[in-house]
Amino acid sequence: MNKARRLVIKIGSALLVEAGRLRSDWLIALAQDIAQIRARGTDVVIVSSGSIALGRGVLGLAPGLLALEQSQAAASVGQIGLAQAWQTALAPHGITAGQVLVTLEDTENRRRYLNIRATLETLLGLGVVPIVNENDTVATDEIRYGDNDRLAAQVAVTIGADQLVLLSDVDGLYTGNPQVDPTATRLDLVAEITPQIEAMAGDPLSLLSRGGMKTKVMAAKTATAAGCAMAIAAGAVARPLDAMAHGAPCTWFAPLGDPQAARKRWIAAMKAKGAVTLDAGAAQALAQGKSLLPAGVVLVEGAFGRGDPVAIIGPDGPLGLGLVRYTAPEARSIAGHRSNEIAQILGYPGRAALIHRDDMVL
Repeated sequence: MNKARRLVIKIGSALLVEAGRLRSDWLIALAQDIAQIRARGTDVVIVSSGSIALGRGVLGLAPGLLALEQSQAAASVGQIGLAQAWQTALAPHGITAGQVLVTLEDTENRRRYLNIRATLETLLGLGVVPIVNENDTVATDEIRYGDNDRLAAQVAVTIGADQLVLLSDVDGLYTGNPQVDPTATRLDLVAEITPQIEAMAGDPLSLLSRGGMKTKVMAAKTATAAGCAMAIAAGAVARPLDAMAHGAPCTWFAPLGDPQAARKRWIAAMKAKGAVTLDAGAAQALAQGKSLLPAGVVLVEGAFGRGDPVAIIGPDGPLGLGLVRYTAPEARSIAGHRSNEIAQILGYPGRAALIHRDDMVL
């Protein structure tokens, strides 16, 4: 974990909330870990549960399963306290916290996905630690993740993280349920997620936590396929990340390649919905690792939306494929123009690049 370039940390409700109240001392200690990790130059994103657990405590709702509208009401109340708690814990370390609320629908819609990616990238570039949570206030069953394990994996994929840590009330994946099977042993490393590994996952062990081991293994499949290593570790101890760095027991799931290569393979497998033809100067800039700016585009073909894959054509033929940041009509309007002219042409501020270098394969 000391070598992580970009780290996503998922915090379970049972770690943050006890009897409807925030575990403030634990959170303050965790903030020390986060500050220590960021001091090494590592980007950190937090996926934090706890809004419903906090809110139900404030509202005095009875224990047990809540109706959807009760969960949404609890989330509405709890999210305010949760965001404030993170801000208060990180501020003494000179760290600014930002809140990002998403739903499953947001990450499945390409346009919204790109918006989330751009927002998180910008926050990280500004030195902010984003605090991500599912938008339980508005999400219904058909547009929600239902657990933050899989949400954390999706966030890791979205930002190209190389490591994901799920802090939980268990210290890893066991061959059986250790609470009922005394012969169950913890796995230190899972090199490949096989059907046998999936069969080891059981049901949730905590009433406050919606995600059991099954969701954690599902998260691991998502993360590792995108080149992101994932760990399941015990989070109840003080400074759990520091404990991990000093050898505390956990289970690591090995990544398949690296995040950037996985993303490039994903883009390369797409079918182009249009094409942009470049002048020689733009083609040369791309060869040097630059993003594609509208000024270098001489022709826009096809009907495509923002986030769709388009072929990139140079003076001498095809150069590659990329995810475009504008619709076809918008791209035609700004083709050949400088980035500082985009707002005047379109009537609203746009992004400087037509296709960002991270979103193209040459």
